[in-house]
Amino acid sequence: MTASSPVRSVDLPSPVLFEAVVGQPAAVAALRVAARRPVHAYLLSGPAGSGSRPAAVGFAAALLCPNGGCGDCTVCRRVMAGTHPDLVMVERTGAALGVDQARALIGLAQRRPLETERQVIVVTDVHLALRSAPALLKTVEEPPKSTVFVLLADDLPPELATVASRCVTVTFPPVPRTAVEQWLLGRGTPAALAGAIAEGAAGDVDRARLLADDPGFAERLALWRSVPGALDGRGATAADRARALLAAIDTGLEPLRAAQAAEIERLTEEAETLGERGLPGRRELTERQHREERRWRTDELRIGLGVLARAYRDRLAGRVATSSTARPAEEARADEQAVDLLTAVTASLEHNPNELLLLEALLVRLGALGD
Repeated sequence: MTASSPVRSVDLPSPVLFEAVVGQPAAVAALRVAARRPVHAYLLSGPAGSGSRPAAVGFAAALLCPNGGCGDCTVCRRVMAGTHPDLVMVERTGAALGVDQARALIGLAQRRPLETERQVIVVTDVHLALRSAPALLKTVEEPPKSTVFVLLADDLPPELATVASRCVTVTFPPVPRTAVEQWLLGRGTPAALAGAIAEGAAGDVDRARLLADDPGFAERLALWRSVPGALDGRGATAADRARALLAAIDTGLEPLRAAQAAEIERLTEEAETLGERGLPGRRELTERQHREERRWRTDELRIGLGVLARAYRDRLAGRVATSSTARPAEEARADEQAVDLLTAVTASLEHNPNELLLLEALLVRLGALGD
């Protein structure tokens, strides 16, 4: 089941509910239309930073608002702040959404709304719920009329095909580079830096937002580009360069950590303003932020390896164009092998938790190719 073509109507929810969603006009239009006559379950499919999460919150506000999503009432403001009791955010508590957690959703779905006519249950990281897919399917098939499920998934593995078939699917592709760049320019980012950030963000607006506030981003790119010229075939040199790259990644995490701390502070203040005792769901929020940090490090490595691969491709193109070296064929072949090696290592990132050993081994092999 997929979302139908957008329909124009003066009764659609306010666009202000989706202001945080960048470069996804078709998905936003589909959700605004769907909010008028919602069904029991929606699947928002798109990679991290594509906008599915803020879109889910905006959609929830439209569903819970007594005015159809005005964007200005207390209900809308509380939903957008994440403090309304009829918006339930379900975050996985382990490496994946477990069977017990999926089964617990059945009882949660049966709960009566506390303040409004319905409740919205947003379940994140559903693409990891492979073992719990049957329990999840049972949960979303026939919830009470007062419950609407919104499932978020980075992709749709085959194990989730039956779950997806029970939902209206709204697709969030990676945000186009041009859309990210225009969004950055609108925020006042200098043009030259906006282009580099848009490329490094790889369609992830969350990452682009943080990189725009990261003064060391350009320096990190330059450090990765300098690797081919710095390697001399010695293991000590490779180890030193690997440590320098990881130290730069650690420095690059500072804007993310600052944004996470600001998020907790903002939500706490908003909860207090609305009469809440403490921050609802603080533990789940902290766990999500820890996952964001791990994902950030992996993405930072992926971006750096991509920059390094482009450096070798550029060097290869230069050798082919000029043929000015004494061994043009051998050196060109070494650059080709370097690109192949970097492609393989990038594909294995998720299965290599020891970043230092991974980088040291990679740089040793790259240095040996230049001998």
